Amino acid sequence: MEFEKLIYKETEKTAWITLNRPKAFNALSMQLSDEFLAAIECVRQSMKLKFLVISGAGGNFSVGDDITEMQSWGNANGVMRRVRYYQNMANQLEELDKITIAAVDGYAVGGGLEITMACDFVVATERSKWGMPEVDVGITPGWGGTTRMARLIGRRRTKEINLLGAIHSARRAVEWNLWNRVAPDDQLQMEVDMLLAVLESKNQQGLRQLKYIINRGVECDLYTAQGFEALSGALTAAVNGAWEVPDADKGQGVRAFVEKNDLWHKRRGLATNFWTD
Repeated sequence: MEFEKLIYKETEKTAWITLNRPKAFNALSMQLSDEFLAAIECVRQSMKLKFLVISGAGGNFSVGDDITEMQSWGNANGVMRRVRYYQNMANQLEELDKITIAAVDGYAVGGGLEITMACDFVVATERSKWGMPEVDVGITPGWGGTTRMARLIGRRRTKEINLLGAIHSARRAVEWNLWNRVAPDDQLQMEVDMLLAVLESKNQQGLRQLKYIINRGVECDLYTAQGFEALSGALTAAVNGAWEVPDADKGQGVRAFVEKNDLWHKRRGLATNFWTD
């Protein structure tokens, strides 16, 4: 796939997306957003890729939505449709069965910050800055600036960030559990490469399961979350070889449906009209 506003490449098991509107500080124009979503879909469909690294060109990550285009979004319904589109973009990123890393340099504000919050890891340079300045434009965040942020750093901090609109240091993002790691300005790529090396050494099925149950578990009550943990434990045992359960079908039910054999006729014969009077 050809892109104009971002750079996409693959190296072995890792995809690299670079937001590439450096003169606009990588503001998320409608075209860049469309291309970003298309690139995420490329990564999603790949069975070879295990990791995704997102960065920005020209010394900045992204300053978020391109405000100069907002008037073209249309009326209130058009704005809502656009916001839901961006929410889907962030959700698709968060839902990838790959491990995602935001490599942040310079500004990551507004929608740029919202991208980082949908990633699994965030590594930033010392000079990086972040915040949600939408309040001073007279708008509100639409795809993570209040929702994901509150789940990451709590209600009170999220109000501080959004209601005041201040721009903060990378160190504070780590202190507040918004980002993972701060690296010297000239060592961002090195830090990302070291993180990738650690992740590549892991059981990849284990990483996929851990990401899934953590993302799901944080959104539900304790007992439901424990259910995800229990099922993940069983799946881990199965893929590690302990898959045989004496009273499980071992695929017989599917074969019975395809072949319409005696097992199929017995089961459906007993069930079809049971308690239907």
